[in-house]
Amino acid sequence: MDMKHVSNLKFLIAATLCATIVSCNRSSNSGNVDSATGWKINDKQGGFQYNTQFKEQETPPGTAFVEGGTFTMGKVADDPMHDWNNTPTQQHIQSFYMDETEVTNVNYLFYLDYLKNVYPPDDPNYALIYKGALPDTLVWRNRLGYNEMMTENYLRHPGYANYPVVGVSWIQAVEYANWRTDRVAELSLQEAGYIKRDAQYTDVSAESTFSTDTYINAPSQTYGGNAEVLEGGQRRQQTDADGNPINIYANRESGLIPVKYRLPTEAEWEYAALGMSELRQYNVYRGRKKYPWDGQYTRSGKRVNRGDQLANFKQGKGDYGGIAGWSDDGADITAEVKTYEPNDYGLYDMAGNVAEWVADVYRPIVDDEFNDFNYYRGNVYSKNAINEDGTVKIVTVDEIVYDTLSNGKIIARDLPGEIARVPIDEDETYLRTNFSQSDNRNFRDGDKRSSRYYRESFDETEGDKSATSKMYNSPKHSVQIDTLEGTMVREYDQSNSRTSLINDEVRVYKGGSWRDRAYWIDPAQRRYFPQDMATDYIGFRCAVSRVGSKSEDGGKRRN
Repeated sequence: MDMKHVSNLKFLIAATLCATIVSCNRSSNSGNVDSATGWKINDKQGGFQYNTQFKEQETPPGTAFVEGGTFTMGKVADDPMHDWNNTPTQQHIQSFYMDETEVTNVNYLFYLDYLKNVYPPDDPNYALIYKGALPDTLVWRNRLGYNEMMTENYLRHPGYANYPVVGVSWIQAVEYANWRTDRVAELSLQEAGYIKRDAQYTDVSAESTFSTDTYINAPSQTYGGNAEVLEGGQRRQQTDADGNPINIYANRESGLIPVKYRLPTEAEWEYAALGMSELRQYNVYRGRKKYPWDGQYTRSGKRVNRGDQLANFKQGKGDYGGIAGWSDDGADITAEVKTYEPNDYGLYDMAGNVAEWVADVYRPIVDDEFNDFNYYRGNVYSKNAINEDGTVKIVTVDEIVYDTLSNGKIIARDLPGEIARVPIDEDETYLRTNFSQSDNRNFRDGDKRSSRYYRESFDETEGDKSATSKMYNSPKHSVQIDTLEGTMVREYDQSNSRTSLINDEVRVYKGGSWRDRAYWIDPAQRRYFPQDMATDYIGFRCAVSRVGSKSEDGGKRRN
């Protein structure tokens, strides 16, 4: 080999080593370099900011992880009630988090205390906000029973602090979940240094509140635009080449803003209640699991506590707990949360104690022919309201909108500091194939409105232009406020042609309660109740969607 070839070989080796070193250097810093362009991410001179160090979603406070998968939703066994509203369907659920227990009295009282401090009920401008959030304690009354002790004490007495809250309507439960989202996000941003510490105690009022959606879309208007709060906790403020601050506000790309709390869907609730994380038998997978625990019976078969009831439910006529001191389930009404053992997901009281609201609008049939992935009936799509200058519209103290419910109660729709919402329109639906309108609650539900050839017609019995529907022809009561006298005018539907109680305002509730026989604690059972009414046996718990990998091990394949 001549010297020229040797020289060329040395050059190729050197070039290869150099390329390898550069490649390794780039690989080691790949988290801060865009793999598609080679440009820097999180450049100190400004530009695109992104959390490249994000590892995994933290478990939200009070919740347990439920890894998603497929399951048989519905009841495989015989249906002695002949409701035929839970026909088995195969569904797939994405991973999510769910509250370990029902929301308790003390949890809800904390919410009420916040509303009382921020929106004082003695101020006429805010009185209806606090009043609209109060649970209905009169649900305990019975015409032929003495329950005044519960009416007066169940919600507020410390003896019932960790008992599930009841008397809460579906609408109130949704509002609690929204409030909880804001409080968890507020604390997260405080701990990350983006918001002044303890601002919720020192700087919050009706004119200065934190809303997660407002912080994401118009952060400078959070806390009423109070710069002292918004910048007072900034620990790692960066500046650009001209010395101007950057990255003052956290955004979704930061990974610091938690995913919203909400009510679980019916499919999520049923999947979580079955607790199949440790079970792989064929019969279980096919829907043969009857309760959140193993076996076909409500009593424990373990030697140490053989014969003990595994849930709080009505054991027979006039028997709400068993014989005192023997075979007793430990409760005649509700029981303190975590009284009974959790299921395999770590969830307590997914059978018995109180039934629970879920997010879905009720229909007798689950339409798995159209969708079998994260099934949910109840989507009403909306968008941010926009001012004439192109900015998002923030609700002010003078613009609070109240809704009068069918039972005459009044609730606040939007609170000050939140972004006003409006239904989506043709700008979002034009030429789309996956959705075509804002309200999808009655989509493909079998009534005339779902028909391909549906057309609006004048219904003389209704007195206006409306949809004629044979299946879901529920009563329509009217509640109005007399603006002159300030009194409420209630008009009951007197029609004799009504054929159903089902409409777009009735919601599913799942699981049995302290008032129900064992038949109803099967997670497959489903019932419905008006979304603006409450009972002494329906409570609720919240859920949070999982972002990122399906499993908590980062999506690694199991051996």
